[in-house]
Amino acid sequence: MLHWKKLWAATALCMVPALWQVYQSLYLGHSASFWSLGDILGPASVSEAQSCGCVSCIVELGSSAWFNERYDSVINPLLTMHTSEIAPDVLSWWLKLQGSQSSAQFQGIIQQMFDILPSPTMDARPISRCRMCAVVGNSGRLRGSHHGREIDSHHWVLRMNRAQTAGFEEDVGTRTTHHFMYPESAVDLQPGVHLVLVPFKALDLKWVTSAFSTGKLRYTYTRVKQFIKADKSKVLILNPAFLKYIHDKWTQHHGRYPSTGFTALLFALHTCDQVSVFGYGADSGGNWHHYWEENRNPGAFRRTGVHNADFELALITKLAAEGKISFYN
Repeated sequence: MLHWKKLWAATALCMVPALWQVYQSLYLGHSASFWSLGDILGPASVSEAQSCGCVSCIVELGSSAWFNERYDSVINPLLTMHTSEIAPDVLSWWLKLQGSQSSAQFQGIIQQMFDILPSPTMDARPISRCRMCAVVGNSGRLRGSHHGREIDSHHWVLRMNRAQTAGFEEDVGTRTTHHFMYPESAVDLQPGVHLVLVPFKALDLKWVTSAFSTGKLRYTYTRVKQFIKADKSKVLILNPAFLKYIHDKWTQHHGRYPSTGFTALLFALHTCDQVSVFGYGADSGGNWHHYWEENRNPGAFRRTGVHNADFELALITKLAAEGKISFYN
């Protein structure tokens, strides 16, 4: 009897730090992620991914032939000092997306950026934990959804572009751990939130360098934020190779390149153990618009000619059907 009492006491003591961390995140409004910056780069292999602490994980060998044909467990989503050597075919594709500069200048731009911003480490993600992530799109279908509490219950909450929470908390939640943006969609962030830059051109890398230093770059193809309020130590830059991987393997050249929203979802598939997806697709009336807008231009996203919204939504629906994500639609 005494042995069992000691065992229960030891177990309870071990659970205290984890429970306190959950309490801080869910009830004290802490937006920082549960794990360090280096944790997000793993796992390095499918075998490691299978060892996650969840009952079931995204990557399970043989569970979906359709998924396994597309998913590359080795691809690194982030640009770091160790991954800054971009393959010529990738660099050529990426530089043409928005008429960027020559490849001769690329390494100099990378070097200047990492002189200002810290390069993420290459530490593998701890495999004993179960990282549950919510990817929150900006669709008008979130209005009246009452998903806020469910969204906030995840370890990571990923948002994008000009996503707003104030005034919409009941439907979209309050927490953010990762915010995906490019210069033209940039917004200031709360302390502890990862700014995740989705670079579509070399000028985007120059902008993030300038926005955290001199503030000299104020214009790309439109006026952009001169400085940005965000935690410099938590800035992440997506690797152009990761964008091309999504374009080749997932959207399969439908659209010129993948949308920020679909890119964020693929980032989650490569860094999380379980993924829940909210706020993608048209609203109940068939309109494509942002949940914070009054439906002034409900079809704008589908008419850009840059992204293929219907094809991306079909992929999300297929991922849900294959059991790889939970899709709240």
